[in-house]
Amino acid sequence: MNTLFIADLHLCAQEPAITAGFLRFLRHDAIHAEALYILGDLFEAWIGDDDPEPLHAEIAAELKTLQQAGVPCYFIHGNRDFLLGKRFARASGMHLLPEEKVLELYGRKILILHGDTLCTDDQAYQQFRRKVHNPLIQKLFLAMPLRWRLKIAAKMRARSRQSNQGKSQAIMDVNPQAVEQAMLSHNVHWMIHGHTHRPAVHELELSNGKAHRVVLGAWHAEGSMIKVSADAVELIQFPF
Repeated sequence: MNTLFIADLHLCAQEPAITAGFLRFLRHDAIHAEALYILGDLFEAWIGDDDPEPLHAEIAAELKTLQQAGVPCYFIHGNRDFLLGKRFARASGMHLLPEEKVLELYGRKILILHGDTLCTDDQAYQQFRRKVHNPLIQKLFLAMPLRWRLKIAAKMRARSRQSNQGKSQAIMDVNPQAVEQAMLSHNVHWMIHGHTHRPAVHELELSNGKAHRVVLGAWHAEGSMIKVSADAVELIQFPF
């Protein structure tokens, strides 16, 4: 048996090929797993569970089918869909997890997270993140009319793209000290995350021994998953 991890699909109505690839993944890969963990940015944007976008209902129905087939699905919020709430979780059958979670799988302790909190060199982003994760600001935003939220979200995405163009690749990657601190604080030797869109398996030397950081790829031209079993932790890229 195995457990699967994915992240950074950025599903949206404008990218039907990615949606089709995800549905195929659920029906042919996830259905055979013990569990599926989605580590954030399942959607390109999320402005509230009341958004009537048909794609959201389609994805919820497919995830619910997976749950009803006996495969539980767990979700950690990303930087794009951090407002995904209990209403969608109920509709999809997903279990919402905190931003950091330690799993015990097949004899390994694994810390899972989206990964944006590890990018501490990007101080402008971390400041923005603290602001939008303020419960009061989130409450005020979700109380706005849907059309207002759509406009604000579009402006924020445009501003983010413009800001990222001026940043170095190093700044937008994880900070090694932040990675080590997170792993040591949770007493783990395995970490799985997404966010950076840089799929790789990194071997680390921590103060308490060897460790591994496994990074999921984004679903741009192909799918990306991590398969954890008793025998191995595999990073797998596959066509849609």
